[in-house]
Amino acid sequence: MGNDQLQGTLDLLVLKILARGPMHGYGVVQRIQQVSDDELRVEEGSLYPALHRMEQADWISSEWKVTKSGRRAKYYKLTRTGRRQLEKAEKSWSRVTGAVAKVLRFA
Repeated sequence: MGNDQLQGTLDLLVLKILARGPMHGYGVVQRIQQVSDDELRVEEGSLYPALHRMEQADWISSEWKVTKSGRRAKYYKLTRTGRRQLEKAEKSWSRVTGAVAKVLRFA
């Protein structure tokens, strides 16, 4: 898998998490880790550039809010464009994983 696919995978995970509702970056990292039973860990050094890139693409928007613990944090949410991108990314992921499964089964 090339860097484009790895970047696309991170985008897919983040968009899917944000489809549930607005969340701050650290919450996205925690949720990915939690749902994957600690198999997937996203480093902040990868997450924040991805969030910035997705915001530039208008897949997500952000606003500053106060967290439950009283800290200011940037909350991200999916845009309409982001929902369409998520659908495309999920279909693409299904094709890629299906192709990999075929190679593993029949090679």
